[in-house]
Amino acid sequence: MNASVPTHLPSWPRGALSAAVATAALVLAMPASAQTEIQWWHSMTSANNDRVNALAEGFNKSQSEYRVVPIYKGGYAESMTAGIAAFRAGNAPHIIQIFEVGTATMMSAKGAIVPVEKLMKDAGLKFDRQAYVPAVAGYYTTSDGQMLSFPFNSSTTVFYYNKDAFAKAGIDKVPQTWPEVAAAAGKLKASGFACAYTTSFPSWVHLESFSAWHNVPFATEQNGFGGPNARLTIDTPLHERHLNNLAQWARDGWFQYAGRGAEGDSKFASGECAMGTASSAAYANIKRNAEFDFGIARLPYYSDVQGAPQNTVIGGASLWVMAGRPAAEYKGVARFFEFLSSPENQAAWHQGTGYLPLTLAAYELTKQSGFYEKNPGTDISVEQMIVKTTDKSRGIRLGNFLQIRDVNHEEMESLFAGKQTAKQALQKMTTRGNDLLARFERTARN
Repeated sequence: MNASVPTHLPSWPRGALSAAVATAALVLAMPASAQTEIQWWHSMTSANNDRVNALAEGFNKSQSEYRVVPIYKGGYAESMTAGIAAFRAGNAPHIIQIFEVGTATMMSAKGAIVPVEKLMKDAGLKFDRQAYVPAVAGYYTTSDGQMLSFPFNSSTTVFYYNKDAFAKAGIDKVPQTWPEVAAAAGKLKASGFACAYTTSFPSWVHLESFSAWHNVPFATEQNGFGGPNARLTIDTPLHERHLNNLAQWARDGWFQYAGRGAEGDSKFASGECAMGTASSAAYANIKRNAEFDFGIARLPYYSDVQGAPQNTVIGGASLWVMAGRPAAEYKGVARFFEFLSSPENQAAWHQGTGYLPLTLAAYELTKQSGFYEKNPGTDISVEQMIVKTTDKSRGIRLGNFLQIRDVNHEEMESLFAGKQTAKQALQKMTTRGNDLLARFERTARN
């Protein structure tokens, strides 16, 4: 805004007039109020980037002491690398979004983070860990019961299916087990579908969530929750059986490997593939782009495995508070987390994105609003997660987890290309993964 000087000024003494003009200029140059800026580094893109900006704007308008500034820092891996470098340089942001595979790395970075539970209590704000969805809160909580990071965008694996394609193929029952998926795939193939089934994030879906869903361990030491000396335990007959099935379905033309990331989402949303396993957070994108009627169901399982289905594991990310900032600024971070935790904000985030409602109150509010009735299947992800977890299903918290996933994908790709058996793939995953875990253990202990 440009301010013009009035043409007719009061008849003030020259000195008083000069002082008044100087004071007015200084006031015009200053912001309306001095606010403490809170930097929030994140990795959300497209519509979710807009939602992050809207959350920050909503908080900024709700009070006048603090101003949250969201800054996109690239993908999850890029953002984490940038955050570590910034901390070492002494200019880390207040808040940084870190994907779940980076949790063990952040936990081992002693002195680099401020535990969220401590943050809230130091700010004098109420913090009830029991208010959060158990499988979500438990993932970011230490063995002695302290929540370290703030759950933000948590998702889990679900099963999407094309209702129009099912009707054309004469399929009248949604598959609940993997053998039923195979039977449906055969019918879809016979009805003319070149791709009956695909998946996004193969390691997350077919090894990590698969293990928890069947209540079998992915690694020792309670999947890494018990300490940095965990080792992989996926070289089992059950995992071999499942990967053998996927490889056979690929040979039969029922299953198409789409890639290591979310590529399967677009294959399903475009109508190319009639069934898909993907993140619950893919819902918004599928709903926006699919030109067919689709449904959401629970992740399939093997019904002859005792204890299955149990619960799936979370994906997504949480918000970590970086150390090294003045205490007064952390009060603003705590106020922002309190704002994000409100049932209304959590319910809106869940309904708009497909990510899990992080609190039980947000889930109840969404249910009462009729959202699940109007959008059938959107509650599946919550139902898979609100059960009591076991030491095998709480989640997977391993060091060098990103590299372990790369290894898993490499070996799965070799399997699907017909270059090795499922048993060979699992043996290599275990050996190579355990080498990475041993390396992380040495680093963590030092």
